Parts: sequence; C-alpha cells; structure tokens
Amino acid sequence: MQIRKLNSSDLEDLQKISIQTFRETFEEVNSEEDMQKYLDENLSLEKLKNELENPDSEFYFIENENENLGYLKLNFGNAQTENFKKNHLEIERIYVLRDFLGQKIGQIILNKAIEIGKKKNLEFLWLGVWEENHRAIKFYEKNGFKVFGKHKFVLGKDVQTDLLMKLLINKK
Repeated sequence: MQIRKLNSSDLEDLQKISIQTFRETFEEVNSEEDMQKYLDENLSLEKLKNELENPDSEFYFIENENENLGYLKLNFGNAQTENFKKNHLEIERIYVLRDFLGQKIGQIILNKAIEIGKKKNLEFLWLGVWEENHRAIKFYEKNGFKVFGKHKFVLGKDVQTDLLMKLLINKK
C-alpha cells in the first residue's frame, strides 16, 4: 500500500472516488435530490480542478496495486473552511471505499495527515464531521480528537450540523 500526492492528471480519478465514497457514506440517510445537488456543486470536475490547483490544498490517494482505496484532502492557511490561524491544518475529506472499511485504511490516511502536520510544525489538526456520522466520530475520538465547536454543512437544501474536532499535534 502506498500514499501518493495527486496532481492535475489525477482529476478524473479524484472525481470518481469522491462521488463514489460520498454516495456510499451518505446516500442511505439523505434524499437523492439533496445528494445530487451537493455532488453537482461540490464534486464537479471544474470545482475539483480548482481545489487541486490551490497551493493551500493537498490531495492524496491511498493505493494498492494501482487501485485507489480512499483519499485525503488537506487545507492549509486560507483554504481552510473555517478562519483559523496559519498554524492549523484542516482535514476536509478523508474517505475510504466501502469495500475497504474496517481494514485500517482510514487509520493509515489519518496517520499521513498527522505526519504532514508535524513536519510543518503545525499546532493542531481539525475537521468537521456530521453529528450523525457516529462511526467517524468514534474513529476520531479513538485517535484523540476532541469536539471544540460546531458549524453548518449544507447538503442540497438540507442544513446539517458538523461537529468540529481537533487534535493537538505540536505544543506551541
């Protein structure tokens, strides 16, 4: 297994895994209309291309024998979806294909994010996780993340609440 940083040539593969993992994670508990609106607005090729080209964002695939198992999106500085200081890192997306859940793929990806944050000497990692995604919340808590706030997440017309969680990685 390897983790590889993405570049512009990975755009179509990124869109494919982004849509598939988002659907696998959330379609059973959200309306098709809201799901499609979100996918069209947030995971279009144009939107993902802009995110890939943003110097304050990084994408990574976790691969096994050239098969993508999951992916990670990190935001630094002004790319963060909340206005935090520059010494913080947002994990905006961490998704694993359903067929590979329970195989420690998410842990490997999270460890990569922590490693990057430590190398950049950042104070903490943070993320937003839907308050109804109990599996993910349990995973982050097991890894030492603590809830420190909330923000709204709009899925189509449905306004949902994300818990903001953070992990201190370097004391300042």
